[in-house]
Amino acid sequence: MAEAGTGFLEQLKSCIVWSWTYLWTVWFFIVLFLVYILRVPLKINDNLSTVSMFLNTLTPKFYVALTGTSSLISGLILIFEWWYFRKYGTSFIEQVSVSHLRPLLGGVDNNSSNSSNSSNGDSDSNRQSVSECKVWRNPLNLFRGAEYNRYTWVTGREPLTYYDMNLSAQDHQTFFTCDSDHLRPADAIMQKAWRERNPQARISAAHEALEINECATAYILLAEEEATTIAEAEKLFKQALKAGDGCYRRSQQLQHHGSQYEAQHRRDTNVLVYIKRRLAMCARRLGRTREAVKMMRDLMKEFPLLSMFNIHENLLEALLELQAYADVQAVLAKYDDISLPKSATICYTAALLKARAVSDKFSPEAASRRGLSTAEMNAVEAIHRAVEFNPHVPKYLLEMKSLILPPEHILKRGDSEAIAYAFFHLAHWKRVEGALNLLHCTWEGTFRMIPYPLEKGHLFYPYPICTETADRELLPSFHEVSVYPKKELPFFILFTAGLCSFTAMLALLTHQFPELMGVFAKAMIDIFCSAELRDWNCESIFMRVEDELEIPPAPQSQHFQN
Repeated sequence: MAEAGTGFLEQLKSCIVWSWTYLWTVWFFIVLFLVYILRVPLKINDNLSTVSMFLNTLTPKFYVALTGTSSLISGLILIFEWWYFRKYGTSFIEQVSVSHLRPLLGGVDNNSSNSSNSSNGDSDSNRQSVSECKVWRNPLNLFRGAEYNRYTWVTGREPLTYYDMNLSAQDHQTFFTCDSDHLRPADAIMQKAWRERNPQARISAAHEALEINECATAYILLAEEEATTIAEAEKLFKQALKAGDGCYRRSQQLQHHGSQYEAQHRRDTNVLVYIKRRLAMCARRLGRTREAVKMMRDLMKEFPLLSMFNIHENLLEALLELQAYADVQAVLAKYDDISLPKSATICYTAALLKARAVSDKFSPEAASRRGLSTAEMNAVEAIHRAVEFNPHVPKYLLEMKSLILPPEHILKRGDSEAIAYAFFHLAHWKRVEGALNLLHCTWEGTFRMIPYPLEKGHLFYPYPICTETADRELLPSFHEVSVYPKKELPFFILFTAGLCSFTAMLALLTHQFPELMGVFAKAMIDIFCSAELRDWNCESIFMRVEDELEIPPAPQSQHFQN
């Protein structure tokens, strides 16, 4: 019985929505018919004549004030719309219309039963869009205490957003804690420390844990946040390696004794891999690049299945610093595969290697005369492939946009990934003679190959539409986020701009030429008045003139009398 009542209410609601959607024209004509029937009791003709006479008696000063006020109001709306569009990437009026007015006018909900009948192709594309907009840990992230905090001390700006640091806190809880931490006092303290928002509280908790036991995760926290130099961070990471290696060996022997020991071994593995990777990054920062390369290679051999840390991207950057291009090509041959996820580091490093073969002798004038050779064509195609994957990178490599410190998390194909890549790889592009010149001459040609409006990709999936929102959360507010594709100005911004300009022009003309604009305004009023009202006004005016002049009525002819 309840289901029948619910079904009746749903049908009634759908009928009402349908009536609002399709029968509003009938209701409109009904209202017009009622107004026509009631025109005599409502004295519509008298009111219209009064309004018409009032408008005819208005002075040009009124029109100046009217148009000036309209221009001011539309200008304020234009300024607000432009500010909202620059900050949030959408029109405020359109957003309010879609969010609030559309449901009242019978808009269809996205969660309705009709949407459940979508095709498999649509669901696959939505799934791909969600995966493309996933936020990843930056494999080349800096050290908070030794690098990010130093930037804050010098500039007074915060390079990391709250959203970015919150994601890092979630990563730390995932990698460095397990369910059995409460059984060990030091690990229990660190489990609470990773949830602390205050940096000083986290550092104090790490020192408290070290007073109880040699805790590897406590050393990690101090190396990341308390150490003010890379050398201090490396020293703390070495102490963490000593403690973490012992825990790893003990848990390795007990991992098959139950799920609890297996989870603890998984945690100890993550801790050990993290420590060794950060030690390699410390060696790279301190100029011991060959040592860093050896540490990264050993780590990838020891733990080949832990691809979540993307250690191969650290290895590529270190090999490029050594100018070991053959080794770089060998790493790309393994990871630049169609079945593996791509990144800006992989795509642009492949483009750099191919550009290196021809960039020193490349000349756009000579290429336009004789055409591109096979090697040059391969290099251009590699650049187009890289630009299609992430179109934000070239502006940073060509120094058309200023760089900032990369965030701790990046969005693939987004502006955050472009910043992270260019921050470390700009020097490698500058080192290859002519590479930036080749990039400058060819990167914009990519956009002629991509279908617009990006409903289909050329070499990759269509560019996701969610990158701007995620990048605004990851990047600091003082950075101007790069947006691709460039959004067209919303209709209401163009409309308010035109309205403001038109009313301002009318106000200026009315002020300069009051008599001419007064005649124009009266002519426009007469045009917009209905023919019946004009005739009625003319007849009433003629009768009034007759009464004032006391003109006798003309005698009628005999024919009309009969």
